[in-house]
Amino acid sequence: CWQVYAEHKVLHIDLVITGCSDSDGLDMYGLDGEEMWYADFNKQEGVVALPPFADPFTFPGFYEQAVGNQGVCKGNLAKCIKAYKNPEEKIDPPHSSIYPRDDVDLGVENTLICHVSGFFPAPVRVRWTRNNQNLTEGVRLSTPYPNADFTLNQFSSLPFTPEEGDIYGCTVEHKGLAEPLTRIWEPEVIQPSVGPAVFCGVGLTLGLLGVAAGTFFLIKGNQCN
Repeated sequence: CWQVYAEHKVLHIDLVITGCSDSDGLDMYGLDGEEMWYADFNKQEGVVALPPFADPFTFPGFYEQAVGNQGVCKGNLAKCIKAYKNPEEKIDPPHSSIYPRDDVDLGVENTLICHVSGFFPAPVRVRWTRNNQNLTEGVRLSTPYPNADFTLNQFSSLPFTPEEGDIYGCTVEHKGLAEPLTRIWEPEVIQPSVGPAVFCGVGLTLGLLGVAAGTFFLIKGNQCN
């Protein structure tokens, strides 16, 4: 359900998604391309997905409503499967990219983000590794969010502290992939450039040699006079 409205000449888009399958369920609310709230049916609670700096917002009764919506959705799903004779599902494989949230400084806590996009249907499964060791602590996975072409995109995040030599991997699994898709990221250690120092040293040396040569010829000239 999309609702487009204008407030003070600014265009906004509200988004409400309720979906289900035999094994999964989805109920979420979004605004202007950002996720605001979603139901976590595994933990049996609603999750406010707004960032800490956003104005606080509450969603009283939304989780209970989401549970009721799942009952309606699964009832409709059974009827639609029968009515449409369970047509073959269109499958779009995902693309992924991995990048840090903030500029990277070694030893300073940061967040790695794995963006999975262009896939259909949900779900995707995301696995993080550090130096080929699986990571689970602090890992977060957003709910799928629709693109304009009806494919989906999803974000997974990992808190980490970059250290020289570490290699991080984000592996994505989806029914549209023949094999898991893995992206690698490692911190870049920028060595200080020696070029400017060399140029300054050479310039200073040549300057001093020039002054010495000029002084020598000046003294010789005075002696000749």
